[in-house]
Amino acid sequence: MHVRWNYETRAINCMMIYSRMSQWMNLLICVLLLKKIEGLYVGITYVRNAVAKGAVCLDGSPPAYHLDKGFGTGINSWLVHFEGGGWCNNITTCLARKNTRLGSSKQMATPLAFSGIMNNMRQYNPDFYNWNRVKIRYCDGASFTGDVEAVNPATNLHFRGARIFLAVIEDLLAKGMKNAENALLSGCSAGGLASILHCDSFRALLPMGTKVKCLSDAGYFINVKDVSGAPHIQTYFNQVVSLHGSAKNLPLSCTSRLNPALCFFPQYVVQQIKTPLFVLNAAYDSWQIKNTLAPSAVDPSGTWKACKLDINTCSPIQLKTVQDFRTKFLNTLYRSTNSSSKGVYIDSCYVHCQTELQETWFMTGSPELGKTTGLGNGIAATVKLSLVTMVFCWLIMGMKISFKN
Repeated sequence: MHVRWNYETRAINCMMIYSRMSQWMNLLICVLLLKKIEGLYVGITYVRNAVAKGAVCLDGSPPAYHLDKGFGTGINSWLVHFEGGGWCNNITTCLARKNTRLGSSKQMATPLAFSGIMNNMRQYNPDFYNWNRVKIRYCDGASFTGDVEAVNPATNLHFRGARIFLAVIEDLLAKGMKNAENALLSGCSAGGLASILHCDSFRALLPMGTKVKCLSDAGYFINVKDVSGAPHIQTYFNQVVSLHGSAKNLPLSCTSRLNPALCFFPQYVVQQIKTPLFVLNAAYDSWQIKNTLAPSAVDPSGTWKACKLDINTCSPIQLKTVQDFRTKFLNTLYRSTNSSSKGVYIDSCYVHCQTELQETWFMTGSPELGKTTGLGNGIAATVKLSLVTMVFCWLIMGMKISFKN
């Protein structure tokens, strides 16, 4: 009996070991597959001479970016991508970011994986794989708009995002971007907002002959009231703009007409942007539903918690509220992008950011348009378009507007 128990115990132990080994093998396979898809890891570049100009992260450390140089037909084409990561709207939230990668270049990962629109492999990024691809790290907390000279010695917080943007672009111009034939400014989330707010200024910094366009991924944040009827996101953005001294770095075409805090919202800025702009967004943007429509601050009982985590668990009333948000989003977007120099791609995914993720950018099952007519500059096409192809067609040919519902 003792021998039988010992045998069974060993068998169970072996099965447990085998199970753990299988899990590790599966994990290893996933890691190797992910590494293959991501293509490469790119080292970090610190713009150390920017410190003397006051262009620094929240903690006073130098700004940073990652550059993978172009080759072949892409040697004179540049993709400059802003990293995202939300905002800080008061001293407490900025201090919470100060000693993280979102507030200090000392805490940033190096090297960094390039995936999606940043991928260097043709099969995963067929139109931008051989461009000069740059990822500007985000460490200022205000979408690269802040500029406050004074630094409180008690907190040592620096609000210098606008200076970071200028310092990095100047560094890139010296490294070859001054010869750019094509340049695309893009970004995700807070970085997507930055690509809108800095779109015209980016064009102004490049040579006259450069073909410049901008792409905002999940950066079209709308001014809408939350489920309690309060202007939560408007108040929040007002605090960001005030704390960081952003007003003087927001588009003058907007601040000359409206309260500067409103000019942090794309809907009040986009129509006046002269540089061609492409907006990529989910109509059910998961960040906006979680933080703009139903922020935790107005839902102390957690009624929306499950719904925000999994939209399939939403009650009929909650689904109606989410659908209403979608309608407001589309109406707001259409009013500001209804021009020949603007393009949009809107799908109904419950997601936030799609260009940085390989599975949503260019893989089997990624968002696509089937037999959809794209119009713009007299061009019509009835084709099957993946997300990456749609962006590239707009960039090269000017296809204007498409919705995937």
